Amino acid sequence: MPARAWIAAGALLALCGVALSAGGAYAYYFDSTRTDVIAVGVQIAGVDVGGLHAAQARQLLADRLTERLRSPVTVVAGAHRFTVHPRFAGVRVDVAKMVDAAVRASRSGNLVQRFVRDAGGQPLQETIPLQAGLSRDHVALFVDRIARVVDRPAHNAHVVPTTLATGLHIVPSQLGLAVKRPLLERELTTALLAFHGPRTLIVPTRPVHPHWWTSTLTRRYGTYLLVSRETFTLRLFKSLKLVKTYRIAVGRAGLETPAGEYTINDKQVNPSWHVPLSSWAGSLAGQIIPPGPADPIKSRWLGFFDGAGIHGTVDTWSIGTAASHGCIRMTIPDVEDLYPRVPLHTPIYVG
Repeated sequence: MPARAWIAAGALLALCGVALSAGGAYAYYFDSTRTDVIAVGVQIAGVDVGGLHAAQARQLLADRLTERLRSPVTVVAGAHRFTVHPRFAGVRVDVAKMVDAAVRASRSGNLVQRFVRDAGGQPLQETIPLQAGLSRDHVALFVDRIARVVDRPAHNAHVVPTTLATGLHIVPSQLGLAVKRPLLERELTTALLAFHGPRTLIVPTRPVHPHWWTSTLTRRYGTYLLVSRETFTLRLFKSLKLVKTYRIAVGRAGLETPAGEYTINDKQVNPSWHVPLSSWAGSLAGQIIPPGPADPIKSRWLGFFDGAGIHGTVDTWSIGTAASHGCIRMTIPDVEDLYPRVPLHTPIYVG
């Protein structure tokens, strides 16, 4: 090859080297000016921060996210409306952490890759999720406040004796309501920390069922005794239907048959009389009188409270009066008729 050709080739190579060196230097310089610049296409919590310096991105996020996360969330339960402010819930947003993550993503790859991408305006297509938190204790307190207003206990069906204790009135069962607290806490947390989405929530609830429904009440009260001291009657109910009414005697003045609701807790055939330690018992107080002529507790005994009970008597003249020492007297045929119909633990109301 002639010398002139060698010289030309060498010059061309030299020029290429210079160009490459200049290009490399420019790429290095270009990249060094973008150490805190976020690449095009990068979003933080749905906010486009591509092309911004870190400080600019922090300011933009502070403005956008603060505006969004500062707005309250409304919780609705029927006619009740509750408002929770993010500040009350201790909402905090880590803007610096999100921007740092965006810058790190923008600096991914080597120098050539970054230069080609950034100089050519190719989007990075990177999304940095919202970095935010709140006080779960504060959210739980707010949900407790809602539950105190919204929760409604279930009420069992039950019976209430009518005036003078001559009949039964059925109070129907009522369905209750309860806030689904864990679910509401999760939904409220999501709403408070969401950049997009609804700011109004409907309180999730569940029904609370009573143990005894109106329709099942007869199983609870298979047998029920109703004693009226005013009318000197004892009424026997089966499945809340009146089966039979008996004439009785009740406690005299000063020794009244105790009023209230009790249960039959003792049953005996031909019982002995355990004389109470009371002044009216005189010398018999504390003794046990076996069945026989001296025993006033005839034929059957159904005890219900502190020595008071239902028993037969030979003093039939006292039926329809206030004559006993606190017990309920019945004729012997009546108490023998009643006895097998009344199981232990039967409720008895004395009115």
